[in-house]
Amino acid sequence: MPLTDTAIRNAKPKEKQYKLSDEKGFYLLIKKAGKYFRFDYRYAGKRKPLALGVYPDVKLSEAREKRDEARKLLQNDVDPAQYRKETNAVQKKQAANSFEAVVREWFTKNKHVWTEGHSKTIIRRLELNIFPFYMNRTGLQTL
Repeated sequence: MPLTDTAIRNAKPKEKQYKLSDEKGFYLLIKKAGKYFRFDYRYAGKRKPLALGVYPDVKLSEAREKRDEARKLLQNDVDPAQYRKETNAVQKKQAANSFEAVVREWFTKNKHVWTEGHSKTIIRRLELNIFPFYMNRTGLQTL
């Protein structure tokens, strides 16, 4: 029987963790700490779980969409967990090279030159005026 939002809301933690199954390897794992959407799949002959989010931060429909995306990756012979890991690494690298990151690094290296009040004024003006302006103009932050 497919999961429903009502069934998820009414699921209470027990002594041991347990699962409420949906379909196509998708389920809700209920622990004392919370309710977790998971997707079990097989890749290269091994069973692997993929975390899809925590209820209620991630809605049931969103978790199912994530499951479907993972299934599409599997159809193209791509491991969803490895794909996520590589994607996150690229995003972290881009964030490290973002305009804001470069300016903050510059600020940290040079703030000893100014008085404490002046350095607070500089960073505050950057945060209020420059960083949002640059994001709005380019739509992205990378250099």
